[in-house]
Amino acid sequence: MKKEFLSAIVAASLLLSGCNEEVAVQKPPLVKVKQIELSDAAQEDKFSGVVRGRYETNLSFQVGGKIISREVQAGSVVRAGEVLMTLDPKDIVEQSRSADAQVASARAQLQLAKSNLDRYTELFKSEAIAAAILDQYKTQYDAALANYNAAVAQAQQTQNALEYTTLTANADGVISEISAEVGQVVAAGQTVLKLVQTNDFDVVVDIPENKISAVQIGQPVTINFWAISDVVSGTVREISPMADSASRTFTVKISLPQVQSVQLGMTANVLIRGDYSQAIILPLSAIYQTGNDAQVWLVDGGKVKLKKIEVAAFDDNNVQVRGLSAGDIVVVAGVQKLRDGQSVRTGD
Repeated sequence: MKKEFLSAIVAASLLLSGCNEEVAVQKPPLVKVKQIELSDAAQEDKFSGVVRGRYETNLSFQVGGKIISREVQAGSVVRAGEVLMTLDPKDIVEQSRSADAQVASARAQLQLAKSNLDRYTELFKSEAIAAAILDQYKTQYDAALANYNAAVAQAQQTQNALEYTTLTANADGVISEISAEVGQVVAAGQTVLKLVQTNDFDVVVDIPENKISAVQIGQPVTINFWAISDVVSGTVREISPMADSASRTFTVKISLPQVQSVQLGMTANVLIRGDYSQAIILPLSAIYQTGNDAQVWLVDGGKVKLKKIEVAAFDDNNVQVRGLSAGDIVVVAGVQKLRDGQSVRTGD
């Protein structure tokens, strides 16, 4: 009897202990939160760039051969149509003579075929020959005419190749680079010179991926130079659609107004002002990513719910976002362990 009483007491104690553990498990979790305060934020970033020509052309010969003359040096100012380099034309001259001989031969064959066709046409009219014979001479004439036209086209192509042995400037500009010298044999299409047109300059900068969202085409920027005291305003003209695979930076080209003392290759500092109106700064740990959507957990009435946001920019361990209101309470730690509608505690 006594043993049964003790067993009942032990069982009751275990049941009460289990109930206490279940109550402890169901207690809402404690979360770290931040209350949103809106502020007008503006950020200025400075990037180093290089002055380049807006239009840079790699010049090459349309035929291969040995360079026999170079009329320019690096830095030479040239005009459109000016001769820059010349290839040895001897082989092409011989090819041109051969092509001219082929034209003469084809012309003689055509004349013979035309004379034969005329004679047999008259014989056919007098019913001295059959139509089949006349057709043969018509076919011979057509073949001779086709051969003649092909020879003429070949001769014209060779004449063009002779003209291609002289490389001329396609526009006014400056020779910025020479990659072939006299005596060198080059292939058709191989770059031998680089011509930079001097009408327009760009400042080219590389911007990291966490800053590129603050840059837009048409955006005004401030440019100053290390070598000179001029400070000018530029405009973002082009943004690379893809980051460089090695540096993970985006190439941005900024139109530079005409500045008398600016030279190609000068170092420039570009000041870009990123306007984050009503920007909200949160730690990266507050972002709950689902697919391509960025969200945060809001605490409302002691329960959490997801809110979709827009990411404006990243900065170290923080992120600038839009889409929240003043007074919102955001969970900033442990967001991966929460579920929609779950009760939470924000303090002891």
